[in-house]
Amino acid sequence: MNVNRTTNFRLRQRLHETNTVSDRPRCGRPRCTTQRQDRNLVRNHMNNRFLSASASSRHTRERNNQRISANTVRRRLTTSGLRARRPYIGPILTQRLRHQRTLWAQEHAAWDRIQWRSVVLSDESRFYMDHADGHVHVCRRTGERYQADCVREHDRWSGASLMMCCCTGSPKGAYTLLAGACLDL
Repeated sequence: MNVNRTTNFRLRQRLHETNTVSDRPRCGRPRCTTQRQDRNLVRNHMNNRFLSASASSRHTRERNNQRISANTVRRRLTTSGLRARRPYIGPILTQRLRHQRTLWAQEHAAWDRIQWRSVVLSDESRFYMDHADGHVHVCRRTGERYQADCVREHDRWSGASLMMCCCTGSPKGAYTLLAGACLDL
């Protein structure tokens, strides 16, 4: 049977004592949620990926009509493969914008160094004054980072902000540094 002799002996002894080989009841606190409630928790977090465990625990009641803790919600989600992680934060991209970006990349994929020399590359950073960036978590499984409902989209041009710009490159090959700030109200 490819089982240890001690295991075989204990199973036989339990069969003679209790007429079954199933495990005996163990000590410890019983589960406060049913399997149906666990499935509902997972379904709610799959429908709203940015729902926090504490917000979910406020709406879920255990068998004796008391609230369950946020740690219980986290444990139930972890057993189903969902974990709270930092979301990928990206711009709002419609299908049309994705298509246009793909076309641009395909058109410029074969450019050589001489063609790129006539391009000025710039970078800009915007610092928001109306709202903080904040730490938001998303419930997702491994490998779902870039899935559409796991991405936290942000509108880059809303509210008051401070913008810093920097440019490098010129047609002659010399580097130019331009720094500026503009206040959008």
